[in-house]
Amino acid sequence: MESSAGVLGSPPELTPLEQEVLDEYERLSDNMKKLASVLEDLAANPSTAILDNLRDLERKTSLVFTALKSSVYNIILQQEMQQQEMHEREMQQQQQQQQQQQHEMRHRDPDETDPRMDTEMDMAWDE
Repeated sequence: MESSAGVLGSPPELTPLEQEVLDEYERLSDNMKKLASVLEDLAANPSTAILDNLRDLERKTSLVFTALKSSVYNIILQQEMQQQEMHEREMQQQQQQQQQQQHEMRHRDPDETDPRMDTEMDMAWDE
């Protein structure tokens, strides 16, 4: 910067903060040039190590995705099986209750009458 200042004449007085900002801009410019150079090299000659690592990462990601899908499917399948088992148990309980009621109806004491029948008989006598 001093060489350009000499060409232009006497440099204007800069505050320390302004000088620090200019120095930082100069460092930033150098870093950007280095980065551009590195990116140019990478674009021209892709690193086989990077490509191999990306392939490996892709493979692992695919395996994780497959394992995740499998786990979700397994959870859904287990829930469906549990619901089906609960439904079957409910159906069995209903069948058992029906069988028990039928058994009670068949083995009821013949002297014992159905309360509904009593009501119907009373109504018939009243007429």
